[in-house]
Amino acid sequence: MNDERTDATPLRTPDSGALAAAVRVISGVTLLSRFTGLARDIVTARLFGDDVLGSAFRAAYAFPNLFRRLFGEGALSAAFIPEYTTLRAKSPDAAAQLASLILWLLMLATGSITLLIEAALFVRLLFPHGEDLGLSIRLVMLMLPMMPLVCSTAMLAGVLQVHGKFGVPAAAPILLNVFQIAAGLAFFLGISADATIAAYSVGTAAVAASLAQVFWSLWALRGLVRWRRAFDDAKESGRVVLRRFVPVMLGLGTLQLNSTMDMLIAMWPTWVGPTMLGFAVTLDERSNAVLGYTQTIYQFPLGVFGIAVATAIFPLLARAAGDGDAFASMLRRGVRLSLFIGLPASAGMLLVREDVCAVIFGGGGKYSFSDEGVLRSAAVLGGFAPAIWAYSLNHVLTRAFYAQGDTHTPMRVAMAMVGFNLALNFALIWPLREAGLAWSTAISASVQTLVLIVLSRRRLGLVVFDRETRIGVARLLIACAVMIGLIVVAGLMLGQAATWSGHLVRLAALVVAGAGAYFAMAWVLRLPEPRWLMERGPRGGAAIIE
Repeated sequence: MNDERTDATPLRTPDSGALAAAVRVISGVTLLSRFTGLARDIVTARLFGDDVLGSAFRAAYAFPNLFRRLFGEGALSAAFIPEYTTLRAKSPDAAAQLASLILWLLMLATGSITLLIEAALFVRLLFPHGEDLGLSIRLVMLMLPMMPLVCSTAMLAGVLQVHGKFGVPAAAPILLNVFQIAAGLAFFLGISADATIAAYSVGTAAVAASLAQVFWSLWALRGLVRWRRAFDDAKESGRVVLRRFVPVMLGLGTLQLNSTMDMLIAMWPTWVGPTMLGFAVTLDERSNAVLGYTQTIYQFPLGVFGIAVATAIFPLLARAAGDGDAFASMLRRGVRLSLFIGLPASAGMLLVREDVCAVIFGGGGKYSFSDEGVLRSAAVLGGFAPAIWAYSLNHVLTRAFYAQGDTHTPMRVAMAMVGFNLALNFALIWPLREAGLAWSTAISASVQTLVLIVLSRRRLGLVVFDRETRIGVARLLIACAVMIGLIVVAGLMLGQAATWSGHLVRLAALVVAGAGAYFAMAWVLRLPEPRWLMERGPRGGAAIIE
């Protein structure tokens, strides 16, 4: 494999335009999805607040989404897509059998897990429990049926992506967001003043929307996949997918597992009690609401662009796995595209954290976080934000290993990082409260990136950061440095805001100044990444942008 190229731009492959087209579509549709998701979180955060109800709702919402990210869009898709891609080239009918087999197994497994957890929670309610614990358990029981539905939708999204349909699965979350927004707005309009009833209403809407997502995805696949009840030609491929599944789940699920551990620790005062390991915890009933809702802020740029690059590049890496130069060039291009947005997003989010949290959650009055909650949210965002680039890069690097058939290396790294994150959690929650959980996640994600980069050379024989890529990243850092300087100067000139409208004006000014400076420097430095994003896909590739 040729690892040290010295020409001005990475090797352009026939799939370079396909990557750009797919990233544009996924990012564009996901942008709309994330805006509706942000609106959903603003509605629910302001409706349930940063107290016990807000924490309980975020915990209940986290469980089905954990399984979606692990079973559906994460592990199973990553284990399934390479095998389905290969099988489809040989026998479309066998590929249809494989898709049918995996879908049925997924529904059976997640449905069984759902029933077992529901039964265990029902039994727990029969024993003495506090009011806050009972509320949390009932909300979990209400929203847990989302799990098999959202996992099925995520698996169907993998099938759609292999067929070049990236827009449809990227748009599916919009249904989920719109249903919940409608349910939440109904209570803002005065149908009921009881926030607890509103939580049950929004939870029910989420389950209904999850069912609608399944039908939406199946409708999009009509004519592309003929679902089968017999799987004779796909049994061996099915075994391959299942053998890959657990290592892939652990490898891709680091961020999700770390986030779940963060949630469990943040819910400790409600679910367990006021002490942990014999010491009084510094967390309280607000901790999970503050942590959970703040996570959605840093996940906005990650979801819009970071995950879009990883999603778009995975089928292309799988296709190029047998061509060393094409594979290396595609991966390096994906890395640079991830950093092109990830680096300024990390710096910018850190600098505007107080204003963005005040605008989204603050304002005073009945429907807002408390002043203390807003400050704590800003502290949490300050912990998460510095590693947005790492969260993005880990998705791309991990998929590079999977495309080459190596599922165990990312798994081992991920398990080490989960343990590292847990140790950091216990070290940092006492001095930093829930912000310590955010810093733990950011530090472990950054270390994971560095480890994967080193191992990519040892295991794959690939230098990710060759000379050309190092020069490109250095130019990105220069552009980021100019952006940071302008934001700092503009912030000093504007002064501190004292009102909600003041924070809004200040945030808008800083975002415009920072983005303007960054893209101006990209033009001055002649960065190729914006041009890469505008490359046209191959002729006949219209399906890519469906």
